[in-house]
Amino acid sequence: MATVTFHDVTKRFGNTTAVEEFGLDIQDKEFVVLVGPSGCGKSTTLRMLAGLEKSTEGTIEIDGRVVNNVHPKDRDIAMVFQNYALYPHMTVYKNMAFGLQLRRFPKNEINRRVHEAAEILEISELLKRKPRELSGGQRQRVAVGRAIVRKPSVFLFDEPLSNLDAKLRVQMRGEILKLHQRLQSTIIYVTHDQVEAMTMGSKIVIMNEGRILQVGKPIEVYDHPENMFVAGFIGSPAMNFLEAKLISKDSNLRVDGGTFLLSVPNSKEKTYSQHTDKKCFFGIRPEHIYDREFLKEYDSRNVFTARVELIEPVGSFVILQIALGNDTIVAQVDPHTQAEVGKEIELVVDMEQMHLFSTAPPHQAI
Repeated sequence: MATVTFHDVTKRFGNTTAVEEFGLDIQDKEFVVLVGPSGCGKSTTLRMLAGLEKSTEGTIEIDGRVVNNVHPKDRDIAMVFQNYALYPHMTVYKNMAFGLQLRRFPKNEINRRVHEAAEILEISELLKRKPRELSGGQRQRVAVGRAIVRKPSVFLFDEPLSNLDAKLRVQMRGEILKLHQRLQSTIIYVTHDQVEAMTMGSKIVIMNEGRILQVGKPIEVYDHPENMFVAGFIGSPAMNFLEAKLISKDSNLRVDGGTFLLSVPNSKEKTYSQHTDKKCFFGIRPEHIYDREFLKEYDSRNVFTARVELIEPVGSFVILQIALGNDTIVAQVDPHTQAEVGKEIELVVDMEQMHLFSTAPPHQAI
């Protein structure tokens, strides 16, 4: 397969900068996910790699070859689009074979590749049908099959599952991962769905406003976000952020939020002690806030009381919206919680999972 390298790539549309100084190394056989909100530049980046957009500055390499001025058909890539882009008047077989026919592949080779891809994707029985006779999931498989038959160096996926229902999205995520394992291919995948990014990528690239904010393995980005944007974007429900101040009290470092006072664990005191008496943003994920009733052991210094505003049962857990002074935070607690709307509840924070961020933009992790 192939490596892909972006060297400070910038894309401008008139006075608007869509992508700015994008630099990234993608190794052979990696599954890399570009993730971020709408308008962050992820699809534009993918289109520049595909040759569908021309970069304003910087260079793009595929396997060490600069491809800035190489025609899309000569870049040895295959792209799967959000809207599938199937020819409605052609059968599934002809849709999958069309690209090979344009490249004048022998008929027997085309036939072999189409049937091989159809078998991998379990759509062999659909080869004589036309797109209008297929479900959304089946159309998506055909679009993927059309890419597979090309046997490209790099597969590009531009939000391919966004038109599918929730259950089918989960199924297709698994199918694409299996496909990656089977083909041992280099895949670059674009999505705005952080759950999709976390479950699929061997490496994820978080983007916002055209810039890369953090690159890493999903669990590394989840555990160690480098700024507040990444911390709030990765993880569902999103991380809670509260204005606070680090203080020293009773020979212990505390996070003082006015309506709460929590103890910094010994494992983090050395890191945070240099920021004593400074204002900051305290971050804690909903899954690290527990209903005290369901804990046998806990640090009493990390208990706080708040009023329940909303209860959302999900099945395996319950999401609580909690009023804490003028702030509203979210806790993900045991499904058997006895919490009631309008009443107070005692909650425990796992301070080993705490995060602190600077008050000055871009709110870097302390």
